[in-house]
Amino acid sequence: MKRFLLPWALCALAARSLAADLPTLWAERVKCVVAVEYLTETELERRPTVAFGTVVDSQGTIILPSAAIDLRISPRQIRDFKVFIPGDTEGTPAEYLGRDAYTGWHFVRASAAILKRLVPVTRFAAQGVRGAPQIADPVWGIGLRNKDEDFTPYVLQSHVALIQMLPQRTAIAQQEVAGPGLPVFDASGDFVGIGASSFGQTFLEFSGSERGGAPVVLVNLEESSAFLVADDVLPNLGRVPSNVFGRPLAWLGAYGLEPMDHEVAQFLKLESQSGAVVSEVLEGSPAEKAGLKAHDIILGVDGKALPRFRPDRVVVDYVERLIAARAPGDAMRLSVLRGAARVEITATLAEEPRLVREADRKYFERIGFTAREFVYGDAIARHAPAAALTGVVAHLVKPNSPADIAGLRPDDWIKEIDGTEIPDFATAASRLLVIEKDPLRSETVFLVGRGSDTAVLRIKLR
Repeated sequence: MKRFLLPWALCALAARSLAADLPTLWAERVKCVVAVEYLTETELERRPTVAFGTVVDSQGTIILPSAAIDLRISPRQIRDFKVFIPGDTEGTPAEYLGRDAYTGWHFVRASAAILKRLVPVTRFAAQGVRGAPQIADPVWGIGLRNKDEDFTPYVLQSHVALIQMLPQRTAIAQQEVAGPGLPVFDASGDFVGIGASSFGQTFLEFSGSERGGAPVVLVNLEESSAFLVADDVLPNLGRVPSNVFGRPLAWLGAYGLEPMDHEVAQFLKLESQSGAVVSEVLEGSPAEKAGLKAHDIILGVDGKALPRFRPDRVVVDYVERLIAARAPGDAMRLSVLRGAARVEITATLAEEPRLVREADRKYFERIGFTAREFVYGDAIARHAPAAALTGVVAHLVKPNSPADIAGLRPDDWIKEIDGTEIPDFATAASRLLVIEKDPLRSETVFLVGRGSDTAVLRIKLR
């Protein structure tokens, strides 16, 4: 008589097998995880931050998840990187290499002093064709405790519950399976993915004062039930930026992409695919030069229709990643629906204009604010001519400083100082430095733009 195992019984059997082998697998695989600490130095404070990462090659290259470093912070403000091996109390100096726009990963390089103690996760990549993890497959991963616990590693176990394109192939386990940025393995110890940002889980909270339950969303920042599938991770481990700003950066200039409305898709008989609607075409951009127009619906790239995504908004990330995967100078062919007509457009991607995190900035203690270079993105946000990059932006305003008391606010556009127009950052910095060093100066006057309003601010210096 034949005996058949039900799916849940198969899972239980696999879990027992995994548990038996786990100590052996753990001993080597824990060597591919590290903690990375760095300092963010702003005008007002020095703040340490810790993130967890995975070693990806024999040179000691480490990838950190996108959320590990705030993109509003300039790379010039982050320093003193250190790598901690789990269980160590002393870190080793490391170098920040930059962020890759396509994957979102930050790359860090460990020093040669600890290379012999690190093992790249690629050593545990499956040999031959084994395929991506499947529904109900047992998986396990690594988590790290905090610095005050010496980054002690611990194991997490689960089973795959769902695999979805978000837009990368993302597996979602039944419960937390790894720390964000840390590796996930299968029952054989093969590398199957990298922990993604944790997903919020919705609960109902009941209290004695309420009849019904109120929904509460809880987010576990230290552990995640989602992981990017290894087949999408491994080909991109070599995308180390050429500088800390992530250059080169390909740019199309189709601004404010939105998913195609479901009812519009039904009307156009496009339910089997996704579309990205262009809200605005930026002035002087490759998209404008190629003839792309606002309200065009992008349906395909390089002759391939956009896949169908659920939720709909994933298509925006998908298109942006297709651009980020390319280099300035590459041609990108867009299949566009314009009204009832299908149009083929070929755009030559350019280098993205200077970003806010690249902008020059300087703090003026006596006035109490940081002036930042006005860049292309500032002009777009203010609906100003893209070619007129004049003035400076108030990047930070110190509380209770003369600038704060006068009403200056972060993100204000300073167009004039003491009645004189500001053509560029260098001019502004020079004039502000003169004001800063003049002990007899009693006030300075800024002409400031805020939204659609303009105001004159008199800043009392004494």
